Amino acid sequence: MGQSPPPAVPAARQALRVLSHLGAQRGPVPASAVARDLGIPRSACYRILTALVDHGYAIHYPEDRRYGLGYAAYELSSGFSRQAPLSRLGAPILAALVDHVGETAHLGVLDGTDVIYLLEQRAPHRPVLITDVGVRLPAHQTATGRSLLACLPATQLRALYVEDPVDRRSARPFRDLPHLRRTLGEVTRAGFAAESGEVSDGFASVAVAIRDRNGWPAASLAVTFPHGNVPEESWPDLAHRIERFASELGRRLSGAAPAR
Repeated sequence: MGQSPPPAVPAARQALRVLSHLGAQRGPVPASAVARDLGIPRSACYRILTALVDHGYAIHYPEDRRYGLGYAAYELSSGFSRQAPLSRLGAPILAALVDHVGETAHLGVLDGTDVIYLLEQRAPHRPVLITDVGVRLPAHQTATGRSLLACLPATQLRALYVEDPVDRRSARPFRDLPHLRRTLGEVTRAGFAAESGEVSDGFASVAVAIRDRNGWPAASLAVTFPHGNVPEESWPDLAHRIERFASELGRRLSGAAPAR
């Protein structure tokens, strides 16, 4: 017989809910607002906030009667960055993806209007590409970047592209922001992003976004291949195969339990 699941710890769950809620706000908020938004009694909310303050995870602003994140929460964020979970969790998944499709794969993240490549796993007998680790490219020109930009709300996209995107490499530039929006709309409808010859002559890429537990684009998984290796009509099938690995990385990043 299998082991029974561990008992729930309601107090810990409530404390984590309060801490997550504070982290999602634009600034410090009243305890009453936290209790109302989370649907917990005010007395319990005050006890949780007091404990978070005592341990440095929250700060109380007495003049404003509000609570915000504390330095201990910041240290958690810094520790997350130091441990580089995307790279650590992504490396074996990237290797498995390359074994599965037989082509070079990349893991990239969005940084403003650029995409930065964190990992590359080159397939056997494939050439070195421009999308090496640490390389930064305009997001709107790459499949990796487009898959991530397509996940952003329109207001965020406008904020990023105050001016029209400028093509630094391609002979087929994005002319304006409306053109970019149309391109991203196609990405949304297709469920994946693709580019052909816009980053490296003779090569195409297909990419799928990885969302975090809040639905925000955390990273993108892409496969790059010589034009003749994967015909364009097969790109949706390739994207479906990439999606399986992207979903697994997203699950690991969110801390979800392993699939049975």
